[in-house]
Amino acid sequence: MTAPRTEPTGARLRTTGMRRRSLLALPAAGLAAAALAACSDRPSGRVGPVADEASTERITYGEDPSQWVDLHTPGDASRGLVVVIHGGFWKAQYGADYGAPLAEDLVGRGWTAANVEYRRVGNGGGFPETLDDIHAAIGAVAARADGPVVTLGHSAGGHLATWAAARGRFDRWSGGPALTHVVSQAGVLDLRDAVAQHLGSDAALAFLGDADATTYDQADPLTQVPLDVPVWAVHASDDDVVPVEQSRTYVDAARAAGAEATLVEVTGGHFGVIDPSSDAWAACVRVLDSIA
Repeated sequence: MTAPRTEPTGARLRTTGMRRRSLLALPAAGLAAAALAACSDRPSGRVGPVADEASTERITYGEDPSQWVDLHTPGDASRGLVVVIHGGFWKAQYGADYGAPLAEDLVGRGWTAANVEYRRVGNGGGFPETLDDIHAAIGAVAARADGPVVTLGHSAGGHLATWAAARGRFDRWSGGPALTHVVSQAGVLDLRDAVAQHLGSDAALAFLGDADATTYDQADPLTQVPLDVPVWAVHASDDDVVPVEQSRTYVDAARAAGAEATLVEVTGGHFGVIDPSSDAWAACVRVLDSIA
């Protein structure tokens, strides 16, 4: 694995919004709202003028074109680091433009935000390579901010964000920086059930490959409870892409095992939690505000 490289953009952070793509079934209205993310002046958290104060740089943590992180840094003292991990059912056609509006919103609230790209199924990813990339990306940015180190991920990214808190248990991913908190947004947290339910047109099966018990032990958050850090599972009760039962099952199992886990039920379907103008995203912000 190559050492991380940084590539300053040469420009101050500005609102870019989501590039228009066919991203699952994300409604056009959600895209438009997300494009205004960094301009949102929300009442909770610390929101200020991003354009003149924050900066961004691209850090590469490997040789593959998908092995990079955009690190957004506030102009004043950071509240901590939020590692943003996008979803898209681990598939190569869905990329980090999902996470960009969230990172831009978070930096305006005083967080250092790392928007992670990684290899996915179809461009060299899947088990275990995608997990290798999440581990390496966290290692490349974790030292960049004092305070909490939080993973925040949507859908398949929620799986990866939660998995990352247990990764140090396994020799392949040992020795990296530890997390302090996890926020899963509509996360796929029970891979066996995701396979059984054929979620995302058998996306979990494609990610896992020829899975055996060891694969599930290493990759499935439900098998890894209890975690040593608090987990918030923010999930819409009206989610018709990843059912809320994924989060309910995980939180129930985690709490029964003695872990600190909280289910935060919202509305807004599968994508409301990644629309910075939504009440569902405001619920995620309140969780982060409770951390720092």
